[in-house]
Amino acid sequence: MDIPRIFNITESAHRIHNPITPDKLATLGAALRLEAGTRVLDLGSGSGEMLCTWARDHGIVGTGVDMSRLFSEQAQRRAEELGVADRVAFIHGDAAGYVAGEKADVAACVGATWIGGGVAGTIGLLARSLRAGGVILIGEPYWRQLPPSEEVAKGCLAGAVADFLVLPELLASFGRLGYDVVEMVLADQDGWDRYEAAKWLTMRRWLEAHPGDELAAEVRAQLTSEPVRYATYTREYLGWGVFALMAR
Repeated sequence: MDIPRIFNITESAHRIHNPITPDKLATLGAALRLEAGTRVLDLGSGSGEMLCTWARDHGIVGTGVDMSRLFSEQAQRRAEELGVADRVAFIHGDAAGYVAGEKADVAACVGATWIGGGVAGTIGLLARSLRAGGVILIGEPYWRQLPPSEEVAKGCLAGAVADFLVLPELLASFGRLGYDVVEMVLADQDGWDRYEAAKWLTMRRWLEAHPGDELAAEVRAQLTSEPVRYATYTREYLGWGVFALMAR
C-alpha cells in the first residue's frame, strides 16, 4: 500500500504536504485553543508535522494515518526528533474509511478529501470518529478568482472549473451540511511558493542521483514545465485553507 511513487519523489523533502507554512500551522493550533490532552485524529497525515508540533507546543495526543510508507516513516522520525513519540502515533494505512476506536476531540483531513469522495463524504467520515461537541478540520482548495476558462482550470491541475468553489461559496457549503465555520487559516502565495517551488530542487537533486531510473523522464518533464505552469495558473487562481467546523 502506497501513494504513486512520483509524489514520494517530488515531496520527499517536505515536512508539510500542502501550502500551509509552519507559521500558519502554529497559528491554526493557537486559534483552536488546544489544551493538553486534546485527542487529535489526522487522516492523510503525511509526514506528521501537524500532530508532532501540536504535541510539542500544546501537549495534544493523537494518531495519524497515511498511505505513504515514506511519509509515515518520516512522521515517526519527526515525533522522535521533537520528543513526542509517546504522545503521537502514526499508522501506515488507508485513511479512507478509517474510524478511530476512541473518539477524538479534533478530527482532521487537511488536504486529502478524496478519502471520502469529496468534502461532504470526508466530513461524514471524520464525524464517525468525533466526540459530541468536537471540531472537524478540513483542508481544501478554493478559487481565489474564478478561472475564465476550463483550460485555465486544467492549468491549475483541476479537472474542471466546477471542481472547486470560490471562498464564500465554500464557506456557505459547510453551512448547508449542518456545520458552523468556527475558524479558518488560509494559505497565501508565499505558502504556495514554499510548497511548489521546494519540489523543484528536490526533483533536480533526485535526477542527478538517479539518471537511469524508470521515472527519470517523468521527473525531468515535470521539472521543465512546472515552474511556468505554477506561476501562470496555480499561483494566481488557486487558494487553499483549513476550516474548523462544529456541528449545529
